[in-house]
Amino acid sequence: MIHIIITSYGELNSTEKAIKSFLDQKITKPFKIIVADPYTETKWMLEEKFFNEKKIEYFEDEDKGKSYALNMLMKKIDSKKIDDIIIFSDGDVYVGNNSVNEILKKFEDPNVGCVCGRPISLNKKSNMLGYWSHVAFEEMNSTRKRLSNSKEFFEVSGYLFAIRNGIIKSFPIGASEDNVIPMLIRKNEYKVEYAERAEVFVMSPKNFNEWKTQKNRNIKGHLALRRVIGHFDKRKNTIFGEAWRGLSFFFKYPNNIKEYFWYVLMAFSRLYVWMSAAFETDILEKKYSDGWRSEENLKTTKIDD
Repeated sequence: MIHIIITSYGELNSTEKAIKSFLDQKITKPFKIIVADPYTETKWMLEEKFFNEKKIEYFEDEDKGKSYALNMLMKKIDSKKIDDIIIFSDGDVYVGNNSVNEILKKFEDPNVGCVCGRPISLNKKSNMLGYWSHVAFEEMNSTRKRLSNSKEFFEVSGYLFAIRNGIIKSFPIGASEDNVIPMLIRKNEYKVEYAERAEVFVMSPKNFNEWKTQKNRNIKGHLALRRVIGHFDKRKNTIFGEAWRGLSFFFKYPNNIKEYFWYVLMAFSRLYVWMSAAFETDILEKKYSDGWRSEENLKTTKIDD
């Protein structure tokens, strides 16, 4: 059985599209879709749009954050079958054709415990923030592919990833799920793999404040691993690793003077956010919050009109 978990926050239109993107695929194994959302409007949407679809289930989470909701859902999946696969995705993204089967192919190896999909930006490259989103995704996808091929650890994308059932039944909520879950899978001596053809399409922030908030939250989630896991793997995403990737892409990604200028601005903006996140985490000792329910995200996660 394939358990597909979609976490959303009142994003009715995009959640409907996310569900359809899974239903439209020719998944080779039995599956069900669980939509987690604190809003009853989402439940009504499911009843209206998918009233004949037995594969879809609504889960009313307690509005305590994404990590908390995922822990509840992992406990809810009452299965001890190691062949069962749990796929995680979001209500504001949609998966590409055959993405699920591409993920399942990786699990044919019994030593694989976690598989990451490939996020692709939907933003236009003709504006600065859109360009930044394409650079960020291509940098990380290139890094994940390289580390996967060399059998090394890497952090996955929360937009689309999957785990083998039974390896872990819960995870600490003090760090983001796409950081801590693959780390726990790795600690249990299973491999983390990258499925390049398992595409997931993402609309990234369209203004600087939203970009800064998202980047700050992602970095804090990574830095929090030191508290919840107890060590810090230098192969993962650090400020030095990001600087090295950025430098290597600087010489091959921009195509004109405008893009080189945008790239330099992005580098300084990243440095600023890294320093800010590290100061808040290490000096002020602020605890990580997954931000899924935070005020700064309500502009993009409110119920669609």
